[in-house]
Amino acid sequence: MTGEEMHALVERLYPLCRSITGDGVRATLEIVGEHLELDVHEVPTGTQVLDWTIPKEWNIRDAYIKDRAGNRVVDFQRSNLHVVGYSVPVSATMTLAELRPHLHTLPAQPGLVPYRTSYYAETWGFCLSQDTLDGMDEGPYEVVIDSTLADGHLTYAEHVVPGRTGDEVLISCHVCHPSLANDNLAGIAVATALAGRLKEPRHTYRFLFAPGTIGAITWLARNRERTGRVRHGLTLACAGDPGALTYKRSRRGDAPIDRAMALVLRERPHTVVDFSPYGYDERQFCSPGFNLPVGSLTRTPYAGYPEYHTSGDDVGFVSPQAMADTLEALWAAVEVLEHDGRYENLSPYGEPQLGRRGLYGSLGGRSDTKQAQMAMLWVLNLSDGEHSLMDVAGRSGLPFRAVAEAAAALEGAGLLKRVGEGA
Repeated sequence: MTGEEMHALVERLYPLCRSITGDGVRATLEIVGEHLELDVHEVPTGTQVLDWTIPKEWNIRDAYIKDRAGNRVVDFQRSNLHVVGYSVPVSATMTLAELRPHLHTLPAQPGLVPYRTSYYAETWGFCLSQDTLDGMDEGPYEVVIDSTLADGHLTYAEHVVPGRTGDEVLISCHVCHPSLANDNLAGIAVATALAGRLKEPRHTYRFLFAPGTIGAITWLARNRERTGRVRHGLTLACAGDPGALTYKRSRRGDAPIDRAMALVLRERPHTVVDFSPYGYDERQFCSPGFNLPVGSLTRTPYAGYPEYHTSGDDVGFVSPQAMADTLEALWAAVEVLEHDGRYENLSPYGEPQLGRRGLYGSLGGRSDTKQAQMAMLWVLNLSDGEHSLMDVAGRSGLPFRAVAEAAAALEGAGLLKRVGEGA
């Protein structure tokens, strides 16, 4: 998928009202399923998942606040952000004073509508701009939320790209937010594009499209026996905003995915931060009982941009160029994971003569000649069966691709032997 195609997918998903359960999630997965073959799972209300329980399923048809003239002052049909997620049904006539405890605004951003939820406490509410609230008189108002909260299911989906080994790379994104383009429709689009690009990889790639927190917990609860297969992982969110890329390390701090992302990002503007137990679903995968090697890739991190969790996070806030850049960084990390390995130098006594083997010329067209020469020398020197190509790239400061190309050429010339996998 191109950046424009990813942006078109965001535009198509944007109007859907998603939550941690319900038909909005199913509709989202149906659209993703037009691009990828998905295994969709439905987990019933009341199911115990680790320390949590699958909640009731929430669906909504309409909601509004109507003034005395019959005008919808606040209208769910214009934006699904106008209703607090998981609001119970309401049908009442209320004054503004009676309504105020149920109204949520952003006084510091008076033109924007906030995103609010109340998943586990049965209540209701509306979100509106401060400008709209300031223009409301004392009423009375007709207040309606046409919703249902009943036994049902939590829905999540997986797409698996089989590899030559059973070692898995887990790519996770959340599908529970309503009309928020960066958080996390851009992540869904980039994950979909990455999955479509993979062809016969070495690792098995598992893409998880699940509601935030409860979805990841549900997947972990239902897959405890297979979590040991996860060798590398990333949660993907906020993938389309104008900011530079940010990588948050796994709880382990020095897992191969942490090192791979560090290699990839040093070639572009970026920030790397240490793990903390606040954020997206990496905090579930990195909980101490599992301690999976899962980091988090975003552009501007959660709560780091003014549009976060507001109506300002619309389709105009994300760009094809930013999503394409996120995808290319992910693809570069995939190349590191796929091509890492450990080698043994078969001519370790002194420097072998490379020129008579035609190695300089064979690499000249693939990389800068000087860089290619340095890559060969570094690979030869560190290929002792212990150092991986990631080690070589990290120590030499050379791009991983140049190191991998050098190793392939040296192996082809009979100077190296692959003796083990890397990442």
